[in-house]
Amino acid sequence: NYLSGFIILLDRSIRLGDMITVDGHYGEVTRITTRYMVVRTLTGVEAIIPNDTLVTSTVLNHSYTDKRVRLAVRVQVAYRTDVPALLALMIELAQEHPRVLREPEPTAHVVNLAESGVDVELGFWIEDPERGSQNVRSDVSVEILRKFQARGIEIPYPQREVRLLGADPDPNSHRK
Repeated sequence: NYLSGFIILLDRSIRLGDMITVDGHYGEVTRITTRYMVVRTLTGVEAIIPNDTLVTSTVLNHSYTDKRVRLAVRVQVAYRTDVPALLALMIELAQEHPRVLREPEPTAHVVNLAESGVDVELGFWIEDPERGSQNVRSDVSVEILRKFQARGIEIPYPQREVRLLGADPDPNSHRK
């Protein structure tokens, strides 16, 4: 652990404030010692990770060269929706959020023609993931719902037609 700690401290591949994923833990590096590293998750839980784990495992450093992270919100809309107008609306509402970056700019795309509707995805970037990402995703999702309802854009739900085979085709036969 001590040798691994010196390697980490010297090569600076992981620094205080970095957002990393290691050994199933995602969060901000809040402390580095010669024996272990503390990773504080976005829920406030602190994982104490031995340095040899960091040297012998794959570490995803989400902020190694750039702290910005891309977030995405997917939603399904009815087939009768004006999709080009919808995509423009989604980009516009993402740009209204104070934590969404202007560069790279938000994008919206059709990702699938699904069984019940058209799947679309709004992608956008933030530069402060240590402040949380689910809160931004939630804000944007709530705004999507609000603007879709105001404009009559339908989010479909799966519908199934059920046919009873072998049933009497005469709906009034039980009255005889």
